[in-house]
Amino acid sequence: MARPWQSAPPEDWASAGSRAGTGRGAGWRMLSVFLVAQVALLATAFFVLVPFAVNDSAFLRDGRLGTWPLIALLVVPSVTAALVAVAGTAWFGPGTRPARVRRELALRWSRRDAGRGLAIGAGGLLLTIPAAVVWASWIGSEQATSAVGAAFGDRRLGPLAAGLMFLVVWLVAPLAEEVLFRGVLWRAFEHWRWNRWLVFAVTSAVFSVAHMELLRTPLLLVLSIPIGLARLVTGNLLTCVVAHQVNNFLPALALLLAATGALPS
Repeated sequence: MARPWQSAPPEDWASAGSRAGTGRGAGWRMLSVFLVAQVALLATAFFVLVPFAVNDSAFLRDGRLGTWPLIALLVVPSVTAALVAVAGTAWFGPGTRPARVRRELALRWSRRDAGRGLAIGAGGLLLTIPAAVVWASWIGSEQATSAVGAAFGDRRLGPLAAGLMFLVVWLVAPLAEEVLFRGVLWRAFEHWRWNRWLVFAVTSAVFSVAHMELLRTPLLLVLSIPIGLARLVTGNLLTCVVAHQVNNFLPALALLLAATGALPS
């Protein structure tokens, strides 16, 4: 007999977990895990930045970090936050311990759902690419970039650093972000029995604001639509991770080409 979290359709994920502990208390526990993970992200960024900043003469002179400190700042905080979220779910999440992480994060391997993530991510580009063009024309080309693009855009990187930056932006960052926002946070709201469209809207808004890029927030809100729909339609975190990675592929490729000199920065 299949276990509930392995076979339940999207609309049954919350009910599948109800036998293992749901309700307001369960929601608060998952929200606490999310908030602790966010604190871990900020704290890790601080502790990664300070040693480099103190010992980097270029930073002390003009506020510009070296390449490897920037890459460390790109990788370590987000990965740490995701690991804290997974560990917090395993230790403090509601319900019975067996398969708690997979159940609470709604994560299961499915070739079909991975394919759906590819399809939704590719289809979402029909929305997000025009949105990016409109956004860039609205705020001006000089400001039409992400924080990562601004940090790396005018640098020339060696193959190792450029390749690592590409893989982090394309694959690692989406995985870490989805664990936090459409894994832990989404599940907290499900435990509170919110309408799933409200869960979709609130997690999309929080995702957009949490990047702390004010000018880019409207674009991030649009970018989050297909990613959130992937979670909504399939009930599987894997699907929105793949959709997010598809969305990030072109920006990551543009950064790679610019950083290696193949495209003008």
